[in-house]
Amino acid sequence: MQTKSAARNIFFGGTIFFFVVFVGLVAHSYSYIVNTSTPPLKDSVVRGKLVWEENACINCHTLLGEGAYYAPELGNVWKRYLANNDNDPKAAREAIITWIKSMPTGVEGRRQMPHFDLTDQQLNDLVDFFEWTSKINTQNWPPNLAG
Repeated sequence: MQTKSAARNIFFGGTIFFFVVFVGLVAHSYSYIVNTSTPPLKDSVVRGKLVWEENACINCHTLLGEGAYYAPELGNVWKRYLANNDNDPKAAREAIITWIKSMPTGVEGRRQMPHFDLTDQQLNDLVDFFEWTSKINTQNWPPNLAG
């Protein structure tokens, strides 16, 4: 049997130990956040995020692993299209915009993205948002370009 003083010592010792661990983890997280550079936000990126939210893209797509798994990951869509277009940013931008405009394709048996009547400005802002998202240090998430 344990005495009251032994139980009290275990309780206080454990509390102090886990408090020190907690403070260490908070300090580590803080130093990681401070030392991680995030790309600067432009107005077009903010508007692109608004287009993303207004059209509820996250109901089907994931963005950096968050969202629905019905459609492809879009946190690295810029990198995918850039790689498929010989690292030409203009060609990648046009390819993404063309893809969005051509939906739904009507291919039988495939999941179809709804048609959104987005203006050219909204499409460019959305692509700017995808480009900005691709520059976030995600520690190699998703693990491959296919998303």
